[in-house]
Amino acid sequence: MKKRVTLTFPKRAIQMPVTYRLAKDFNVAANIIRAQVAPNQIGKLVVELLGDIDALDAAIDWMRSQDISVSFASREIVIDEDVCVDCGLCTGVCPTEALTLDPQTFRLTFMRSRCIVCEQCIPTCPVQAISTNL
Repeated sequence: MKKRVTLTFPKRAIQMPVTYRLAKDFNVAANIIRAQVAPNQIGKLVVELLGDIDALDAAIDWMRSQDISVSFASREIVIDEDVCVDCGLCTGVCPTEALTLDPQTFRLTFMRSRCIVCEQCIPTCPVQAISTNL
């Protein structure tokens, strides 16, 4: 089973080898989608967890016991087509090619099924046409 979660680490837990512990102790694979981690600061990881449902639940319980906030990702990328100018800057940072420019019309196309909600496109948009639904 797969679960996409956002992990928020307190300053004291930044050095903890969480992905190692998930793999070793719970047999859960962690695919890091986005990371903002720096010494002595609150850290955030967006990860896709893959494993047996009971192992995932145990791993999430363990992370919460370590004061790591776990929230389930249910957000989606939203593009305001009235604001978008089809400049294509977002296509250059999209790791999954969910955002592309149509070669015929040069209009932005968004393939929601490819999007991993890494949010790299949001700060790239010069007209702020891209956001999340939450």
